[in-house]
Amino acid sequence: MKRIALTAFAATLIATAAVAQEKPVFTTLMENPITSVKNQSRSGTCWDYATLGFFEGEILRKTGRTVDLCEMFVANKNYMDEAIYHVRMHGDSRFSEGGSADDVLWVLRTHGICPEEAMPAPGSLTGDSLANFHEFFPLLTPYVEAVAKSDAKKLSNQWKAGLQAILDAYLGECPKRFSYEGKEYTPRSFADSFGLCWDDYISVTSYQHHPYHEWFIIEAPYKWRPQPSYNLPQDELLRLLDTALDNGYNVCWGGDVSGNGFTRQGLAQEPVEPSPDVRQQRFDGWESTYDHVMLIFGKAVDQNGTEYYKVKNSWGTFGDYEGIWYMQKNYIAMNTFYLFLNRNAVPAPQHAATSSAHTSTSR
Repeated sequence: MKRIALTAFAATLIATAAVAQEKPVFTTLMENPITSVKNQSRSGTCWDYATLGFFEGEILRKTGRTVDLCEMFVANKNYMDEAIYHVRMHGDSRFSEGGSADDVLWVLRTHGICPEEAMPAPGSLTGDSLANFHEFFPLLTPYVEAVAKSDAKKLSNQWKAGLQAILDAYLGECPKRFSYEGKEYTPRSFADSFGLCWDDYISVTSYQHHPYHEWFIIEAPYKWRPQPSYNLPQDELLRLLDTALDNGYNVCWGGDVSGNGFTRQGLAQEPVEPSPDVRQQRFDGWESTYDHVMLIFGKAVDQNGTEYYKVKNSWGTFGDYEGIWYMQKNYIAMNTFYLFLNRNAVPAPQHAATSSAHTSTSR
């Protein structure tokens, strides 16, 4: 009797697991145009790939042009900026491969950009044309730390020249001029040719430890650049996301994919009912970490009517949906650190609110 009971119990568990693991069937409700799925490969540059994918979508939406922007141009410029900041802080900040959507915006605004074809990566970095930071960052980080924690009474500028040489050797040298589709550009004039207003792009978030409807700097290690985000109640944040998508605007998402529910096959599901209190507890208790950036471009439902967002990842055509993730609405509600979007995508009252007192605190 005991063996029979255990066998029956085991059969029930197997059947239950099979139902739980049944692949959802999705129906797309809407989706905005995106450029092709890219592959960050062996580099911690999701922030770079996702945000350039966002801006490629902005260019497509505004001009109809399909452009492949160069991620390693952004990485080259941003890691120098990050190193300068780290040295100014005497090492009391994080220097790492990670970053945020604000970093890409800053590079576009300050340095410009080039198309992928204008900056071929050196073979020492890639070998197979895909980014590989396994040698690069273990070499770069000690160099920056040695400068930041130097006991010298006065630093020269030579450390910047040495660092730039490392960046150029592994990421490629950023072009000063290049030809694209029969025209000559500088990185600055190429960025300006898209007709985008860099002041239109904002970061919004939702946490209880700062007042709602005010700006604050999210306390997350990978957000090393001290740029503010606009704080909204959770329900307003989700309405803003839906409104942006419905109005034809994609949204860059920065959040947590390290907890339960995010799979490597293209699904992200949240079993816990989202609430501001639980979000805050996870944030303060280090249960929730800012560790990935992706691009939200559409909405879908599964066969049970559960709502999902369609999200472009930067892991190549990996997973069951060829590089696209279906992220449950509850998952987005619970695990979002920030949304990065065009302020013109939001309703007029919110647009007016997020226009006030937004000042850069970087550099």
